[in-house]
Amino acid sequence: MRAPVSLDAKIGRGGLDRALCKVVDVSLHGARIHTYSVVKANSMIWLALPRIGHVAARVVWSDDFEAGLEFQTSLTPEAFEILTA
Repeated sequence: MRAPVSLDAKIGRGGLDRALCKVVDVSLHGARIHTYSVVKANSMIWLALPRIGHVAARVVWSDDFEAGLEFQTSLTPEAFEILTA
């Protein structure tokens, strides 16, 4: 189940936050983001989510300044609830 959200987040690699993004929907297994810089499909990133922290994710698809992510480890139902509250 995907839930629409509007969350300011950061994208990074190697634990360093590098670029701002906006999470526009989220599920237990992934998210769709709007980015201000291009991210490459099949790359691994860290997504810094508000109140949750860093989550490792694979970029499944990327189209200009939008991307779909698959979390390496699914969110807990509690973390999902925090993000969608």
